[in-house]
Amino acid sequence: QIGSDFTGYNLKQSVTVDSKNIEKVERISREVTELIESGIEFNSSAPSYYYTRLSELKIDLLAKATADARLRAETIAKNSGSGLGATRKASMGVFQITGQNSNEDYSYGGVFNTSAKNKTASITVKMEYAAN
Repeated sequence: QIGSDFTGYNLKQSVTVDSKNIEKVERISREVTELIESGIEFNSSAPSYYYTRLSELKIDLLAKATADARLRAETIAKNSGSGLGATRKASMGVFQITGQNSNEDYSYGGVFNTSAKNKTASITVKMEYAAN
């Protein structure tokens, strides 16, 4: 009879590993090639890297960005012969996480890179001050 020979089993299963031990996850990710070489069909994806303290990072970046904006505005006001008054308006722009030293395009909606282990975070603020 055609097709009566048993050839084996087919198993499909998805596994996701969440770990803070980056080195171990990377090592295991590299070692899956041994399974493929032994004849086991195996599909894997590269590890994804997430920054786990985004809320704290955003607050820190906002503080630094607003201080930097004020310093720049003071420099402009001083060099134009006037002084800087109170903040009239402030708004937060785009928050982005890009791969470190990457050429990723900044976008209006923001970028959230998960493929690079080392990242650069940036935030845009728009500040409006009164002039004295």
